[in-house]
Amino acid sequence: MADMVPSITLDAETRALESPRDHTSELRLWLRMLTCTNMIEAEIRRRLRERFDVTLPRFDLMAQLDKTPDGLSLGEISRRMMVSNGNVTGLVERLAEDGLVERRASDTDRRSTFVRLTDEGRSAFAEMAAEHAGWVGELFGALSSNDIDILLDRLSRTKASVENQSSKGEGSR
Repeated sequence: MADMVPSITLDAETRALESPRDHTSELRLWLRMLTCTNMIEAEIRRRLRERFDVTLPRFDLMAQLDKTPDGLSLGEISRRMMVSNGNVTGLVERLAEDGLVERRASDTDRRSTFVRLTDEGRSAFAEMAAEHAGWVGELFGALSSNDIDILLDRLSRTKASVENQSSKGEGSR
């Protein structure tokens, strides 16, 4: 029993490298991007939880509201965050209980609810956002300014390629 090797869970990128004949360069690139994104997101989630006792979705919702001091409708928040109205309603409820956001009915449509940061919420978010920016800087700390510029250029090209292909596919749906 002492010779047993512990089971190690491999990410998709590592599995792709182990059998490269099964994967194209483009698939390996996609998996590398996904792995990096997942690693960064996990670390940011951990730090937000430990430092501020806040989840990433709550932080993201507050970030959306910080950009629009007059507030946003629940539907607009849902659209911007690309989550269901039910998810947004739950997040808003918890943030309201903590005094970080306030809700009000629309002046023109009583069925619509608008949400905005309270002064306490704006202050709390400013502190979180400043630390978040520092954390991202740390996580990318091994990259030079030139590395970052090159990656931004390549990712811009990647985004344009995806948008181009997506627009071609819309007509065939």
